[in-house]
Amino acid sequence: MTKADRVDEAHRHPCTQCGADLRFQPGQTQLVCDHCGHVQEIAAPAPRQKARALGEISLARGLAQDLGDDISEEVRATSCPNCGAVIEFQGANHAQDCPFCATPVVVDTGTHRHIKPQAVLPFEISENQARAALTRWLGSLWFAPNRLLDYTRKGRAMAGIYVPFWTFDAATTSRYSGQRGEHYYETRTVTVNVNGRSEQRQEQVRHTRWYPASGQVPRDFDDLLVMASTSLPPRLGAELTPWDLTRLQPYSPEFLAGFQAEGYTVALADAHQSARAQMARVIERDVRRAIGGDEQRISAIDTRHSDETFKHILLPVWTAAYKYNGKSYRFVVNGQTAEVQGERPYSWWKIVFAVLAVVVVAGAALVLSDPSAFGINPSDLPDWLN
Repeated sequence: MTKADRVDEAHRHPCTQCGADLRFQPGQTQLVCDHCGHVQEIAAPAPRQKARALGEISLARGLAQDLGDDISEEVRATSCPNCGAVIEFQGANHAQDCPFCATPVVVDTGTHRHIKPQAVLPFEISENQARAALTRWLGSLWFAPNRLLDYTRKGRAMAGIYVPFWTFDAATTSRYSGQRGEHYYETRTVTVNVNGRSEQRQEQVRHTRWYPASGQVPRDFDDLLVMASTSLPPRLGAELTPWDLTRLQPYSPEFLAGFQAEGYTVALADAHQSARAQMARVIERDVRRAIGGDEQRISAIDTRHSDETFKHILLPVWTAAYKYNGKSYRFVVNGQTAEVQGERPYSWWKIVFAVLAVVVVAGAALVLSDPSAFGINPSDLPDWLN
């Protein structure tokens, strides 16, 4: 048996009744067989096993690539030639459509070693529930093409995919220096013109006194999320929040049965820099609160990071790709909460008709406001317009 075959076997879940592949049932802890209806429970992990699986990994070890076989694994994966998504293949599948842009992809013959997902947030909403949420969202969009709504109403399939994320923990202490601004007001007399006559009035003028400020602020970060995929625009991934990470489960291939998994395309080091940037924005807000006053000027912030750790996790997303006028548009639904985000095309015909309708209504209102200006005798208008 080849290495690729061993990887395939690890991700196959044959039905004990008929041998067909089982599929994870969203919202349940079961695998179901679509062929014969057999249901198989997923064994709950022991508390010690769960604590170990959801434990943090030293960031220093990860950045140094000092990780053993217990943290890395072999997978079959290939990159989408269109959007760059790394699609992992389960079972005997060798070809499928990219769930992000609908481009056909074919797996290569080799395997790739990468950091294992430690935890997975199982799907909690079904494909039908995701499609209903997407249909409601699309129905709320102005000027969306009718064909786009037909796309979901006709029950087009959505792809359930586990999207990779990194989480980061850190304890930080930040020393800062700057200035605290406090407003005060002075009364002054000004001359104003009122109906052609000069009058003197008093007004309040705001000034700011600045005082030096310095100190330090602590901040602990827990499970700060960074999307490890470049196949989706960062906005779509970032706005799928919130995620209830307290429901994370130790990674098990059983949760992936019947679904697809994307391999990470954002390296740990790059994600760490993104996480540091997110931390810096939070720390700056902390510093402004610490300085206080009405305004703040920050001269310097020197942050020390310690106890830095990470995890590699998979989060559930339902995806759909729609092509309109030769361009692909992507829609994503949070597989836990049904939050919808997406790119959207515009129907220019609808926009043109809407503009024409506004012009007609505005023109009619103008005519009715002064019919004689347009050579119309008001008495010639219908009674209901007068």
